[in-house]
Amino acid sequence: MARVTGDAQQKIDAYLAMLRKRLRGIDEQDVREIIEELRSHILDRASVSGEEVTATGVGATLSALGRPEQLATEYLTDNLLAMAEVTRSPVRILEILFRWASLSVAGFFVFLGAIVGYFLGTAFILCALLKPVHPQTAGLWILPAGTEDSTISLRLGFANAPPDGRELLGWWIVPIGLVVGCGLVMLTTRFGLWYVRRYRKSRILPPDKPDEKHRRGSNEQID
Repeated sequence: MARVTGDAQQKIDAYLAMLRKRLRGIDEQDVREIIEELRSHILDRASVSGEEVTATGVGATLSALGRPEQLATEYLTDNLLAMAEVTRSPVRILEILFRWASLSVAGFFVFLGAIVGYFLGTAFILCALLKPVHPQTAGLWILPAGTEDSTISLRLGFANAPPDGRELLGWWIVPIGLVVGCGLVMLTTRFGLWYVRRYRKSRILPPDKPDEKHRRGSNEQID
């Protein structure tokens, strides 16, 4: 086993301590595995001819890994994506995507798409459910916009009926709204999960997949 100099050990401990502080939200057992695998990786890469680990070698290895903040973001992102893969709850998916959006641009756009899909799906479902409550005003309306143009508006029925508007579906909004709304919610959920899986598979956690063992264990539990 290579001998570790005092300065090298201090650098390793300080780096891993900063990383550990930023891994809040990940299971403690997984955090310990990540820290130990990184420690082993650093010692292997920083050793000189397999005999001594110097401060210079440790510094070069830590520079290759990147700042603890950046490395922690990679692990936090992977942990969030792993949680998203095993849930089917739209509320839980939105919560996870919201946290992912705070970590990356890709997460922001996926979260934005999910918001639009769930909003439209919820609007159609509410319109269908509120039609019996507001039979004269709830529904899909076509409204005049200028001399020749018109717009389509999905109304929940809380306001008065538009004086120049015309309802398009009548009571058909109930079955159509439920089918379209539920379909949008399901499609949005499937799209979110599909993109999460695809994005996660395309990523390689630095350095050289140090927690590949942990990721394999997570996949075995999912299966």
